[in-house]
Amino acid sequence: MRNLFLFLLLLIGTSVSAAGFLKSGNDTTINTFNKDFVYQVKKLQSPVVIDGVIEEPDWQAAQKADKFYKVLPVDSGFATQPSTMLMAYDDKALYVAQIFYDTIPGKRVMESFRRDFSFGNNDNLLMFFDTFLDQTNGFSFGVSASGAKWDGTMSNGSAVSLDWDCKWESKTKQYDDRWVTEMRIPFKSVRYPKNSRIWYANFSRLDLKSNEKSAWAPVPRQFPTASLAYTGVMKFEDPLPKPKMQFSLIPYVFGGISRDFEAGTNTEYRKDFGFDAKVGLSSSMNLDLTYNPDFAQVEVDRQIANIDRFELLFPEKRQFFLENSDLFSNYGYNSVTPFFSRRIGLDAPVLAGARLTGKIGNDWRIGFMNMTTERTDGYLSRNFTVVSVQKKVFARSNFGVIMVNKENFDEPLDTSMYNRVIGFDYNLASANNFWTGKLFYHRSFQPGNPDKQYAQGASLSYQTKHFNMEIYETSVGENYLAETGYVRRKGYSFFGPKLGYNFVPNKRVVSHGPQVQVDNYFDPEYKKIEHEYRFSYELQFQDRSEFELSYHNYFVELQDDFNPTSDDNHFLPAGSEYKYGVVSLEFMSTRRTLFNWQMEMAKGSFYSGNIQYVEGEVGYRFQPYVNLTINFNYTDLDLGDPFEREKFVLIGPKVDITFSDKIFWSTFVQYNEQINNLNINSRFQWRYQPVSDIYLVYTDNYFTDSWLSRNRAIVLKVTYWFN
Repeated sequence: MRNLFLFLLLLIGTSVSAAGFLKSGNDTTINTFNKDFVYQVKKLQSPVVIDGVIEEPDWQAAQKADKFYKVLPVDSGFATQPSTMLMAYDDKALYVAQIFYDTIPGKRVMESFRRDFSFGNNDNLLMFFDTFLDQTNGFSFGVSASGAKWDGTMSNGSAVSLDWDCKWESKTKQYDDRWVTEMRIPFKSVRYPKNSRIWYANFSRLDLKSNEKSAWAPVPRQFPTASLAYTGVMKFEDPLPKPKMQFSLIPYVFGGISRDFEAGTNTEYRKDFGFDAKVGLSSSMNLDLTYNPDFAQVEVDRQIANIDRFELLFPEKRQFFLENSDLFSNYGYNSVTPFFSRRIGLDAPVLAGARLTGKIGNDWRIGFMNMTTERTDGYLSRNFTVVSVQKKVFARSNFGVIMVNKENFDEPLDTSMYNRVIGFDYNLASANNFWTGKLFYHRSFQPGNPDKQYAQGASLSYQTKHFNMEIYETSVGENYLAETGYVRRKGYSFFGPKLGYNFVPNKRVVSHGPQVQVDNYFDPEYKKIEHEYRFSYELQFQDRSEFELSYHNYFVELQDDFNPTSDDNHFLPAGSEYKYGVVSLEFMSTRRTLFNWQMEMAKGSFYSGNIQYVEGEVGYRFQPYVNLTINFNYTDLDLGDPFEREKFVLIGPKVDITFSDKIFWSTFVQYNEQINNLNINSRFQWRYQPVSDIYLVYTDNYFTDSWLSRNRAIVLKVTYWFN
């Protein structure tokens, strides 16, 4: 099976590697699928004022990109509402102007002024720039109808990480029949090769009143408009200015007061300082440094009702770890990956760290990270080192090697306390993006070095407008240990195909179709220990609302004792077998109305008993200033004798207020009966200068049964960007 996957991945990669190639006039290979969509970017002859008024002579002379193709709900024909994009440049910056006409009565959808807005909840423009022409990595900029900014880095051909911020200008103006934005993006804010004259680019418009997503260079409906395989071509009149070395320093000061009532400690006062530094070593290589970082301003995790046997995976939200994180985090699968940055610094403060990321030439990417945490009462001081090297092959594929080292330090130094992982990944992406896949093998090393320390997997997927197919295979050894990674389970083999078909009638029901997924788990002797068979039917409607009906069939032979309840006196024993099934309904409403909601309901058997639950989110916005949401979960779990029946509630109201594009206040309350905790997190942010902030954060926790306080804290943090 493994050899078959390898053969198919390599065969597909080589067979599509020559698709879509074209030589340009300056000997740059044009490889994008939409190579005939070319925008000639002229050099400015006079200054442009960023005021949202398109009146300068250079805008009148600029090429107009004014035919946008529909992507959703169907990828045929032109968009209902006209759009126009204009671009120009000088020696310091790229200038972009956008005119989105709006002839449909009603208010434009604009959720808030918050930077890096929620894409699906706003009328917006997004731009995607592939500056190195590798169709894998790039930069994204955008604006919502309220004028809120969007900026992020791109990886894996379409994924956008919004945790990267840079300095750029924009101004949006509203008119009765259109909304208009002017932008100025300094060249020093992005990276591109020396003598760069060609970028790949695309422009995407989401217009919720017409329920259409459209793009300048057409994109098949099964792919996001961010897909770099389907960009058009930007050609600058003259080569861009030579990139210069950049240096930024972001110091912070911090003060806080806290008290842990549950532990019975006295009130603690804390004041501290630290800094981040960014050094542009070249046009494509960046060095990030941090000393004594503090992440008090990071938004709290959204809690989840957990009745699973395995550890939950929560996303990383700390900015230092997120920029260019794909170089480190994309090895393996989400369920078995050798590096997961949340393992660093959540149980002990980070003392200092460095990260080097970037490109060497057009085909090589490298990443190096070194972090050291402080010694605490519960943990020794530790050092974490990660090295990643990635090489582009074929049309858009790549292979990568990762090395992860976790070293524990004692007094005196004990060199036997370590954990290491070395891994190899091959990532397939065909020229037209129809074929994607992965092949990986990772091995861990630890004191004693027992056998069966491997994690191996392969996947292959094929996706068209109507048909999608996925096949996954994984095997994880009993002694595989990735202490700096995330390994959901060990000592198993997995095989799971998935098939689906999509009808696209383009009526009130835009698309619908069945999906079948068959997941099988086996022990080391290849005896089946678990399966999940999922049968579903999905419908997407004209207003972008969605509905899904599913049936899940389960078989489990427990490998360890398991207790999904809070009853400490009873458990389901290892070796016991269970067959059960659950029916679920899911619905997501349209995003264009002020009131929107999504919900999932399920009912069926569960191990030795029964379960029913309902969960979802309800939202209302007073645009663009106030956004109210409430997420909720109610679970009714009855495993039968000797377990007691349990009913628990999780409810999380959140209010997000954006007074302007610089002042924000959000409060998130989470009442969770399952863990007997009520959490309050309130965060005020004032962006008093570009990428410079003042944060005031208050957090409080209570027991839900007695309403006694667990702990409480308030912190003030000030940052400033010297550039």
